[in-house]
Amino acid sequence: MYMYYSRSDSTPFIKNGATVAITKTPTPGKTPKPGKEGRGKAMRQILAAFVANWGTINTGMAFGFSATALPQLQSPESSIQVTESEASWIASLSSAGTPIGCIVSGYLMDNIGRRMTLIITEVPLILGWILVACAQNVPMIYVGRLLIGFGSGMVGAPARVYTCEVSQPHLRGMLGAMASVGVSTGVLIQYVIGSVTSWNILAGLSTTVPILSLLGMLFLPETPNYLLTQDKTDKAESSLIKLRGSTCNLQDEIQKMINFKEKNHVEPLKTPKEIIKALLAPSTLKPFAILAIYFFIYQWCGVNTITFYAVEVFQASGTQIDKYWLTISMGIIRVIFTVVGCILCRRCGRRPLTFVSAIGCGSTMLTLSVYLYYVQYWKDNHLPLQHSWIPVASIFLFTIFCTLGYLIVPWIMIGEVYPTQVRGIIGGITTCAAHLSIFSVVKTFPYIKYGLNDYGAFGLYGAISIAGLAFFYIFLPETKGRSLQEIEDYFCGRTKTLKKVNPQAEIA
Repeated sequence: MYMYYSRSDSTPFIKNGATVAITKTPTPGKTPKPGKEGRGKAMRQILAAFVANWGTINTGMAFGFSATALPQLQSPESSIQVTESEASWIASLSSAGTPIGCIVSGYLMDNIGRRMTLIITEVPLILGWILVACAQNVPMIYVGRLLIGFGSGMVGAPARVYTCEVSQPHLRGMLGAMASVGVSTGVLIQYVIGSVTSWNILAGLSTTVPILSLLGMLFLPETPNYLLTQDKTDKAESSLIKLRGSTCNLQDEIQKMINFKEKNHVEPLKTPKEIIKALLAPSTLKPFAILAIYFFIYQWCGVNTITFYAVEVFQASGTQIDKYWLTISMGIIRVIFTVVGCILCRRCGRRPLTFVSAIGCGSTMLTLSVYLYYVQYWKDNHLPLQHSWIPVASIFLFTIFCTLGYLIVPWIMIGEVYPTQVRGIIGGITTCAAHLSIFSVVKTFPYIKYGLNDYGAFGLYGAISIAGLAFFYIFLPETKGRSLQEIEDYFCGRTKTLKKVNPQAEIA
């Protein structure tokens, strides 16, 4: 059945299984902007992305927990006495459990779907926080942190893949960065609550986040992309209707997905041999290599050393300002500029923001390194510390530069650059590689600090970030404004470039 309304331009869409053509007369005196026609309702996509990324707050809470909990556990009044070695394990064990969760969620995403994986991932998070809250000894904290890390690993890739698959290109950059906002929010929550309460109460309160995330995911649809790979076209159309509303050219969007699927023989991979073949294809290995190296450079710029050991770093800087207030302020700055980064990612693209982070993080870490060298010199010669605002400014500026690019861009690209058939599995493997980098830098920081002193450690981090500029300039593609099908065509070699041909193309 066809229904027509008295408007001048026709836009068909699917409704209750039938094709409906809607025409729209432009408002008198108002010229539609190029690329605006056929877009779905933004609020539906924003709401779906918000719910899907709520669980990423857990990742930030896992990062931020040790910054406030470790000083309490190491104090003489603590009911559980923790040595420096045990403290480093408490800080890093969540990152040790994360890679396992990444692999598991990658497998589950391609077998039971993005939505169901996001529901399952909340279970170990709930159990982990409860175990830490009730801990009577260090091993209980270890197990709880491993479960929290496992759950954080599970939530990372599916949240980002889900968001990218339900978002249209003009919203994908901004909504894909929502996970980074969640991580920054989680860090801030731990800094604020941890400064006014005990570590076990903090852990107990943290259970509310995965519980709310689980409940929210029950109301979201599965992504159309995944449903099409399972040959569930009717359900894919129904999902797209829920995610776009009646303002979108649904027929055109679903047809493009179907055409791409048929043209490139996108079918479910049923045997291990098929999966391995797809994982070893250039269209998978090329973007994986780029993102794995990106994450290594990003993590070894020192971001999670600052996050995990914030109170200790401020204390080592020699500043006289209260360390907890500085840590909370840093968390607030991180949240604010992560939101700014989301907006800029929509406007500026992936490459420019990455360059800003590489230069900014490198220069601020080197500045901090030089200052800490003089702190050591002043202490050795019993001289008063001078210009104590420099390390604080360096760390705050480092946080700003890091959140604008490093903290956002590679996480968005996990949901963009991989082939549809293995997007779940390779997304999980990439997230695994990212968290292995996190574990390596967090676990080794005490040893690097012991061997090179504080100034040597931060000097190393700054040098790695600056050196990464050459890699980003040569190899990092610009995916802003390109559809998932166009990006896949590029890495498969079917197209030679991702640069826009039409200057009037919509903003991504």
